[in-house]
Amino acid sequence: MKSGEIRESFLTFFESKGCVRLPSSSLIPDDPSLLLTTAGMVQFKPVFLGIEKRDYTRATTCQKCVRTTDIEIVGHTGRHQTFFEMLGNFSFGDYFKAEIIPWSFEYSTKVLGLDPDRLWFSIYEDDDEAEGIWRDVVGVPAARIVRMGAKDNFWSAGPTGPCGPCSELYYDQGPDVGCGLPTCAPGCDCDRFLEYWNLVFMQYDRQQDGTLVPLPKKNIDTGMGLERIAAILQGVNSNYETDILRRVIDEASRLCGVAYGASDRTDVSLRILADHSRALAFMIADGVLPSNESRGYVLRRLLRRGVRHGRLLGLVEPFLTTLISVVVGDMGEAYPELLENRELIERIVGNEEARFGATLKQGMALLEDEIGRVREAGASVFPGGVAFTLHDTYGFPVELTAEIAHENSLRLDMDAFEAEMTAQRERGRAGVRDVSWGASSAAYARAGESLRRGSVEFAGYEVDEADATVVGIVVDGEPADGVSAGESGEVLLDITPFYAEQGGQVGDSGSITSDTATFEVSDARIPVRGLVSHLGRVTNGTLSVGDRVHANIDVPRRERVRRNHTATHLLHWALRLVLGEHVKQSGSFVSPDRLRFDFTHFEAPSAEQLAKVERLANTKIMEDHPVRAYETSLASAREAGVIALFGEKYGEFVRVLEIGNFSRELCGGTHVARTSEIGFLKIASEGSVGANLRRIEAVTSFGAMEHVYAEEAVLTRAADALKCRPAEVAEKAEATVKRLREAEKAARSAAAARVEADRFELWMPAGGYPLHVGRLDGFDAEAIRTVADEMRGPDGAVLILSVTDGKVVIVASGSGPAVGKGFDAGALMRAVAPAVGGRGGGKPQMAQGGGPDAAGVDGALRAARETLGVE
Repeated sequence: MKSGEIRESFLTFFESKGCVRLPSSSLIPDDPSLLLTTAGMVQFKPVFLGIEKRDYTRATTCQKCVRTTDIEIVGHTGRHQTFFEMLGNFSFGDYFKAEIIPWSFEYSTKVLGLDPDRLWFSIYEDDDEAEGIWRDVVGVPAARIVRMGAKDNFWSAGPTGPCGPCSELYYDQGPDVGCGLPTCAPGCDCDRFLEYWNLVFMQYDRQQDGTLVPLPKKNIDTGMGLERIAAILQGVNSNYETDILRRVIDEASRLCGVAYGASDRTDVSLRILADHSRALAFMIADGVLPSNESRGYVLRRLLRRGVRHGRLLGLVEPFLTTLISVVVGDMGEAYPELLENRELIERIVGNEEARFGATLKQGMALLEDEIGRVREAGASVFPGGVAFTLHDTYGFPVELTAEIAHENSLRLDMDAFEAEMTAQRERGRAGVRDVSWGASSAAYARAGESLRRGSVEFAGYEVDEADATVVGIVVDGEPADGVSAGESGEVLLDITPFYAEQGGQVGDSGSITSDTATFEVSDARIPVRGLVSHLGRVTNGTLSVGDRVHANIDVPRRERVRRNHTATHLLHWALRLVLGEHVKQSGSFVSPDRLRFDFTHFEAPSAEQLAKVERLANTKIMEDHPVRAYETSLASAREAGVIALFGEKYGEFVRVLEIGNFSRELCGGTHVARTSEIGFLKIASEGSVGANLRRIEAVTSFGAMEHVYAEEAVLTRAADALKCRPAEVAEKAEATVKRLREAEKAARSAAAARVEADRFELWMPAGGYPLHVGRLDGFDAEAIRTVADEMRGPDGAVLILSVTDGKVVIVASGSGPAVGKGFDAGALMRAVAPAVGGRGGGKPQMAQGGGPDAAGVDGALRAARETLGVE
């Protein structure tokens, strides 16, 4: 069976058992305790905990997963992967052991055709019930049922949350691949018994202190690795030899001219390329972008590890996009988000590969030199300070440096590396917004149970006010029966017109009133799926659970929010038209006063491009196009070509926003009825917020008017200061700036002419060229460069250090003859700048750097002598 056939057979089988087939959830989980989605049960965690209700009690999925705990091992074995597909079926208080155990045997033997005599089964050490079902109901010989402890047969998705004992299914690959010991059995470290399916009997909720609290209902969570079962069915000894992974390996082999199986060393690199290219494609398709933190760092680490192994295979030119094209072609039908984001994935990977490729050679040279020095000294520890330089200057993930050091039998000094990182964080620490709020999820369970449909009814698309019943109150994070005048809290209703903050749109404000109380709502949020929490304060009376109330939103505020939200869709349409279809919305913030729109793009748009975007959006506003929203299935929306927002997570049914006949996107927000209601749009700013990520700030309607008025006032003041008409400001300002620059240049030249030659030392490096070295405190970088041009001469070089306000500026410059004799300003700068706590670089002819540590100037000069070989 091919991998696609196995995937379909599993889902079809469990549909026949009453399970609802659901799409894979995003690799970006809603669970803050997880960096990435690591198992099929992650999307169902709130259901297992009893916090959420669904309109089904049985489900089946094929979940895309990324696990990073064994990245260093990936490629070195045939089983470990970062990206994999997990086939799963789930019961939420419905079927349990008596059903899933026979079903798993039926699917394994009847559908997959596995030989029953080669199947073994493990159970938790005290699970007599599971053993009885395997033995007495299924008919498995007792000799092939093995009891194991918690390490092997008690499962959880993380340090806290749903968990329980499990039973695992093993396939006996035969004694030829085993250890040969008479004690060999499931659980042995050899490859004979291959675990391919885990049946988890989800019964407990593990707390922070490790205690196990019984879940409200007993559940089932099973997981079967698609690649692993494919290896069994296709008769191969490695996941990487299965159809879907082998095609990527074959393409990598074609590119580098190295056959898979030629050597263990090249096989490791080929397996790494196959695995990491899949992980990159799926992570980017789900909205992960390269960065230096969180899941973006994982993405960058995988990409750069892949680039390094490509170099080991002789691939000098960029190659990852070619491998990703194979991944998308093979898996795009099962995962349409790959096809929808194909151009974006390839552009991001291509840009990131090119950036790292530009520094890889230099970084590897530094790393290999340091490995040589450590070995010559007879040591076994790679310096953490060098690892930090590789990380900070050359973009080497520390894990990559550690892996390369390990390949050379060295251990990385992680303590020293972490000390350098801590010092850097202290120097540039930025505040991090605390987004925690409200109560624990358990505080909302009672309110959720009282709702008829298991979730609040949102009426805000049609009306601005609604009658409702208070179904829950939370005060200080705990459930309460009421909240009184002067107290703050959260009120939960069965029906609400308040839009809760999501999809970038801020929550509504307004009021909730009863016959005896008024609750002023400052915000509305979603604490758990299916509930809306109205945050605010009681201004008079007491509001209690069960009260009948009237909920009323702040309509003028909502109107301004609606205008800004629809404007983001116009911006998205215009940006894709002007910059290209690779542009994807990757985040937004929509408030009454302004809108912020983040989008993927690989360079700063020109002023002309931004002006065209603004004109296009305003043209559509003035044309007064109708705006309508409707609900449909996610599958139907995708088939119709509706744009899904980059990185957003969707359910089975979605809301489509359609503007005229030119824009259709998935969106659950509130919007205007016609584009003319927006008034007009004005882009206030545009800039970078990360690699391949841009941000536009804009205003509409009244905000746009105020923005234009403010800019006109600034222009008028500038015209008054320059004594000209507003239309002449640009020309007059350019002339004034030109005169100032000429005056500054003359002043620098005069200062340079006054510098005395005896303030410089004359060094004669090994190359035989004159090098003038001096310290000129109080000079800025521009002045130092001017002095350098004067002192260098026609055939010499110069190194100047200057301390101003405690900060060090360093400039190195060399003439053509000096460079020809071995002078390299860039290499010299990289050697001396770390002595002053900084960094620098440049070309052989000119380089600049500096740092914050003025006490390190003498050390910098010593480093220069050592680098140049000057006594």
